[in-house]
Amino acid sequence: MDYELIRSRRKTISIEINEKAQLLVRVPMRVPKYEIEKFLIEKDAWISKHVKMAEERMAKAGAIEPIGRWELRNLKEEALKVIPGRVSYYAGIIGVTYGHITIRNQKTLWGSCSRKGNLNFNCMLMKAPEHVRDYVIVHELCHRKEMNHSKKFWALVVEVIPDYRQCRKWLKEEGSLYLR
Repeated sequence: MDYELIRSRRKTISIEINEKAQLLVRVPMRVPKYEIEKFLIEKDAWISKHVKMAEERMAKAGAIEPIGRWELRNLKEEALKVIPGRVSYYAGIIGVTYGHITIRNQKTLWGSCSRKGNLNFNCMLMKAPEHVRDYVIVHELCHRKEMNHSKKFWALVVEVIPDYRQCRKWLKEEGSLYLR
C-alpha cells in the first residue's frame, strides 16, 4: 500500500485520502514503522472505500468541462437575474432584511452573510439544481437571525427547506466538482 508519511508533534495516528485519491498518514515523531503498518492493516476497509470514492470524484471531475471566461461571465449575469428574486422571496418567508447582494466566483464558498446583512453568492450556484440553490439562499438568510450554526440556526433552515441534508450532500459530492 503506497502512502505519504507525515511525521509531526501530534499524539495520534491519522489517515486521510486527498482529492487525488492518495493516502496521507500522519504520525507522531517516534512511532515505529511496524506500528504504522499495523494501523493501516486495521483500517484497510476504510482506506479502500474512501480511495474508491475519491477516484469516482476524480472521474466525474474529469468529465466536467473547464469553465471558460465567457461562460463564467454568463453564469454571473444569469445569477444576477435569478438570485436577487429568490433572496427577496425567501427573506419574506423567513422575516429578515438584507443588504447588498454580490455575485462572485469563489473557490471554496457557495455563499456568505456578513454581520451587516450583505450577502455573497457563488456564480457556480447556477450549475446547481434549483432546490440546492434555494437551500444556499435560505442558509445565508437564516444567518440574519442566527450568525452561527447552532441548533436554533438549523431549526430555522429546516422550517423552510425540510430536505436541506440532501442539498448539503449534493453540494459536498457533486457541487465540489465545480468549485475546483
